[in-house]
Amino acid sequence: MSTTSTETARALVAPGKGILAADESNPTMAKRLATIGLESTADRRLAYREVLLTTPGLGEHVSGVILYDETIRQRTGEGLTFPEVLERAGVVPGIKVDAGTTPLAGFPDEVVTQGLDGLRVRLAEYAALGARFAKWRAVIRIGEGRPSPTCVDANAHALARYAALAQEAGLVPIVEPEVLMDGPHTLETCASVTATVLRRVYDQLADHRVRLDASLLKPNMVLPGTTSTDRPDDAAIAAATVAVLRDTVPASVPGIVFLSGGQTDREATARLDAINRLAPQPWELSFSFGRALQAPVLQAWAGEASHAEAAQAALRHRARLNGAARRASYTPELEDADLATGG
Repeated sequence: MSTTSTETARALVAPGKGILAADESNPTMAKRLATIGLESTADRRLAYREVLLTTPGLGEHVSGVILYDETIRQRTGEGLTFPEVLERAGVVPGIKVDAGTTPLAGFPDEVVTQGLDGLRVRLAEYAALGARFAKWRAVIRIGEGRPSPTCVDANAHALARYAALAQEAGLVPIVEPEVLMDGPHTLETCASVTATVLRRVYDQLADHRVRLDASLLKPNMVLPGTTSTDRPDDAAIAAATVAVLRDTVPASVPGIVFLSGGQTDREATARLDAINRLAPQPWELSFSFGRALQAPVLQAWAGEASHAEAAQAALRHRARLNGAARRASYTPELEDADLATGG
């Protein structure tokens, strides 16, 4: 690995900055557009992504953007590729490289992520298209008898093989083992499962000789299930999350970029702030949010070209608030006060 990859990993978790996940597959993008009453077409997806990724001042609080296969190949109205647009803004372009989940044979209600076939070739192509980091998501479900050790092992192994291949191609791998929020489980159960998963992931990364100093972790926060009666406050969530990470994540990892999962934009920001109030930690504690950054943007845009500036203001606003959470200086009052000043 070159020093460039370690520098890229550190740049992605620079103080006050985090990652925008804009790597929705076409089916997922169709669901997002449906929430504002729009049909998903190639032109409409391009129009939305152009609004999103050409936001003035994007690099102030966004260090990198994860793109989708379609997006990394598209060009703006000015003829630029999105990696070119991002590099000009001082933002690192990245790419999602997994091919989604498939049922794990013999294990009902469990899945494994696919996409390893041909990955070496695809990674080389993405690097040539301008990507400097990659992402692969594994999905772990909590339930009766779940997750099984077999499911955890299969997903940890796939994550490690992906990460080794990404580093071989000169890309920084973001390793994303997501323990889903779905279900009635408690905070303690989520903590136990998340710790088990992360231990196995780092065992596999070591076995596959992955350079941890040129990689990032994208985990879930430790949360009770969506239908749980357990309702801990943000401080308790932060304490549980940091405790699990301190037990499982090597200090050589430059940063941890949390996914937002099913949290609202305000919940994700407030909990990121609570986590950073427990500093100092061995790693930077940042964000890699998709819906929690994009939801207000999509609502403001609503498919109207005339709404582009308002949509971009909404993105700057949310990015600025998450930048504040990175520094443990977020307060709920900033939600409206910052927007009133043109955030």
